[in-house]
Amino acid sequence: MRIRMLTAGLAAALAVSAPALTAPSAAVSSARAAQPHAADRVLTYDARAAAEFRAAVDRGAAWNAGVDGVELRPAGAGQRADIRIVTDDGWPRSLPDSLGQGTVYIGRQAIDQGHSTVRVTAHELGHMLGLPDRKPGPCSSLMSGASAGTSCTNAYPSAAEKAQVEKNFAGARTGAFM
Repeated sequence: MRIRMLTAGLAAALAVSAPALTAPSAAVSSARAAQPHAADRVLTYDARAAAEFRAAVDRGAAWNAGVDGVELRPAGAGQRADIRIVTDDGWPRSLPDSLGQGTVYIGRQAIDQGHSTVRVTAHELGHMLGLPDRKPGPCSSLMSGASAGTSCTNAYPSAAEKAQVEKNFAGARTGAFM
């Protein structure tokens, strides 16, 4: 989403400062196309209980920047988060209450075995966005999880996984999302 915001600012600056380079209607259309979608569903997460993995949570949540329809953001001070992130000594897991809401556990057991904290976080957040496990699977599939092995550090979903998240949150664009 940050990339879209940056692109929107650049497009707006170009539209204002260089009207002679493009037709006025093209400049306006370009600026509108580059702006973030106002109908994107913003899901907030609270990583205060993520202990030593707070930075990894932020990095793991950034994978969805290229996904339309939903955006993960840290909850603001005093804001109730949609997703609570907790660290414990067990195996990583997600307990969704509904699509986009619930609790993610960053289990130290997997981290102690050598799994990437950022990948674990991104994978578990993928469950909150409605993605199922795809085991066994290649490292290129975020939802292959631990079956890809400890050498896999890929924290980004495949094109098919991104498409599934977009499908899951398609109602956010039309106002039909609940």
